[in-house]
Order: sequence, then structure tokens, then C-alpha cells
Amino acid sequence: MAQLWGGRFTKLTEDAVFAFNASLPFDKRLFEQDVEGSIAHVVMLEKQRILSLAEKDLIVKGLVGIREDVRNGKLTITQEHEDIHSFVETVLTERIGNAGKKLHTGRSRNDQVALDMKLYIRQEIVNMAGVIYDLLETLMNLMENHLTTYMPGFTHLQKAQPTTVAHHMGAYFEMFKRDSDRLHDIYRRMNYCPLGSGAFAGTTYPLDRSYTASLMGFEGPSLNSMDAVSDRDYLIEFLSALATVMMHLSRFSEEIILWNSNEYRFIEIDDAYSTGSSIMPQKKNPDIAELVRGKTGRVYGALLSVLTTMKGLPLAYNKDMQEDKEVTFDAIDTVKQCLYLFNGMLKTISFQEDIMAASAMNGFTNATDAADYLVNKGVPFRDAHSIVGRLVLYCLDQETAIEGIPLDELKTISDVFEADVYEAVSLRTCVEKRLTLGAPGKASMQEAIAINKEFLARYWTKAPSAPRTT
Repeated sequence: MAQLWGGRFTKLTEDAVFAFNASLPFDKRLFEQDVEGSIAHVVMLEKQRILSLAEKDLIVKGLVGIREDVRNGKLTITQEHEDIHSFVETVLTERIGNAGKKLHTGRSRNDQVALDMKLYIRQEIVNMAGVIYDLLETLMNLMENHLTTYMPGFTHLQKAQPTTVAHHMGAYFEMFKRDSDRLHDIYRRMNYCPLGSGAFAGTTYPLDRSYTASLMGFEGPSLNSMDAVSDRDYLIEFLSALATVMMHLSRFSEEIILWNSNEYRFIEIDDAYSTGSSIMPQKKNPDIAELVRGKTGRVYGALLSVLTTMKGLPLAYNKDMQEDKEVTFDAIDTVKQCLYLFNGMLKTISFQEDIMAASAMNGFTNATDAADYLVNKGVPFRDAHSIVGRLVLYCLDQETAIEGIPLDELKTISDVFEADVYEAVSLRTCVEKRLTLGAPGKASMQEAIAINKEFLARYWTKAPSAPRTT
């Protein structure tokens, strides 16, 4: 058992206690960040003359060697070490001797793990934003290609007014655009370096914390060492943002599942993103959408777990905080996988345009437009509302749509109806005359698309502060 402490102890740790306390099985994911932070720390120590140039060079060379050997498989991160920090420092000392024991000068595992986690989450925010960008591109293509693909819009899961596939996809574009903005805000707010905070009260060594922060692309050092080692707000914010991403994916998945059903038949999911039944040969199941919907609860659980862990902790560091990592890593992996697979499914979906248009026509989605027609003829809106309500009842009795009623029968309900009513309540007219920004009319959608193309053109594909190479 490799431990960085023990001088004060007279007994070895029980194996079960060591295993329960150890974090290496999951924090080995922070290996790259641990090496990066250690190199920056050593470079700063030499600048401050706490280490000699020769010591700095020897330690940096050793750390780079360890990193390369792990990357190419020559060195395995093994389980006898307590955590990733113990692994790096122990192997370094084995390789370069006593100089390796100076790596931890002016540093605690508390500020070290806080740094590693920040570096990791910062990069994962950028990675997540990239996967969201791919989905936004897919949505943009669907918006451009389906400006006149008519479908019913719903409220209360009941047909309400006609809209287009472009308009519907545009709603999800806005959701995921906000998700991207949230990630950018979290990155900006968390981008302050905790290294140099020590256990919680700083250190007596003359560290240059601003220099260390600049080496790793931080805006600057954190201003309170006690907060720096016990802060998990950025994790909670990140998990909250991921939970919101999954909520959006889950809503979208629910609609995909409904549209794919025999009752709707609005879409056809590509065979590559469907599965069958072991007993029912006719089945083609939307498993990807269902799994995305199901995994949403898993990501919600990660957020709730960290919130619950943090809610009663006194300052500063407590071992409870070790519980932040496994759920966070799992949530990150889950959301990225869901975004990737959902995007692939969405790209290959076929929209059944005739069925969608017929559904819009047969669901009285043009009833509001029929009332607006009467209002434009001078009928008070409340009276027009009542007239069209009676007209819908008549259509239901005749088992037809409004546009299927002959003019002479329309006039028995209101003599205000004229032959131009049929054009007024057509799907094309109902959609195209809605021209306010944000509406489904073609001109309005083209304006929204142009604005969102500008958003994609300036999308933050790189981190707000790109880290330097150390």
C-alpha cells in the first residue's frame, strides 16, 4: 500500500480500510491533469527559487516521462496506490530519487485535487459544448430543409394550430443553444486556480499563485484558500447544466417515440438506430430515444448526490467530497453518449410529410384561423369563437374537416362565410401569415435561421481562456 503519509502512525492501515478510503479506481481519470498541475507547480517553485533549476528540470523530465509511459502503455496505474497523486509522486521518486520528494513542496492534496478536478471539468465543458454544436448543426439543417413541411402543433398533447417541422426543430435549437450558453458561463465563473491554497490556510512558502494560474490558462488565483479547497459549486452548476441538457433530450425523445408510433406515423427511424423484438417479428422499437429518456434520471441522480453530499459540510475540506467524482464522471460519460447517439438518430430520421400534413388538416388546427377570418369580416371575436365552435361540432358529426364543408352548408352556420374562406384556412395560409419573429411562417423562420447561423459562426469551439502548454 503506497501512502504519502504515515510518520505519525504506528500501525499499517487495514486492507479493508485502505480500499474503502482509496480513490484511485476512479480518480485515475485525473492523471493527465495531475501531471499538468504538477509541472506548472514545479515551474513556479523554480521561478521563486524554492527549487533549483536542476531540480526543476529533473522533476519535469520525470513527470513528462511518466505521462508518456502511461499514454503508450509502458506504465500501468496500479491499485496499491491510495490515489492518483500518490501514484504520480511515488513513481516519480522511484525514478529520479530524492528530488521527487520535493514535488509536493508548498502543496496539499486538498488544493491538488481541487486543481485536478477543475482542470478536468474545464476541458469536459469544452468537449460537451462541441458535442452540442454537432446537434445544433443537425437541427439547423432540418430547419432549412423543412420550412414548408406542415404538421400539427400541440398543446395539452392535443392538436392546436398548424406549424412546420422547421418551427418545431427550431424550438429545440433554442433549448440546446441555451445549454451551450450555460456551459460557457460556468467555464468563465469556475476559471480561477486553487493551487497554492494548501490544506486550507495557504502556505509559508513564497509562491507566485498568479504565475501558476497563468501557466494553466486560469483567469487568476482564487482569493480565499478555505473556499478554494472546499468549493464544489462549479461541479453542482455543471451537473445542473447536464441535467438540463438531458431534460431537453428527454422531451425530444418523448416526441420521437410518439411520432414513431403506429398511431402517429410522422417519422421513420432508420434501421441503424432501431431494434426489434425477440418474439414479435413486426416490431421496430425506438430504443435509443427510450434509453436517452431513461438515462435522464441517472444524470438527475448525480446532481442530487453532490448536492446532498455538500449540504451539511463545515469548512474546509472533508473526505465526503471524494464522493463527487464517480457520479460526475458517470454523468459526463452518459450525457456525451446520449448526445452523440441522439444526434445520429436525428440525422437519419425520415419525416412522413403527407401524413403530417393530413394530421394537421384533420385535427381542426385551422379553427383559430377560421375565427380570425370571421373577425376580419367584422364579426366580434367572441362571437366568431362561438361560431367556429359550432362549425367544429358540425364537422365532427359529418366526419370531415372545415375545408371539406361545402359553402352553402358553411353559410347555414354563418352567412359571413364566403368562397375565400377555403384559402384562408388552408395549411399554407395558416402558417405563412404568421410573420412575427419566432412564428412558423417561412419569412419569420428564415430570419430566425439567419440569426442562429450567426450564433453558430461565432460558437465558442475553443475555451474562453485556452491553457498554455507547460
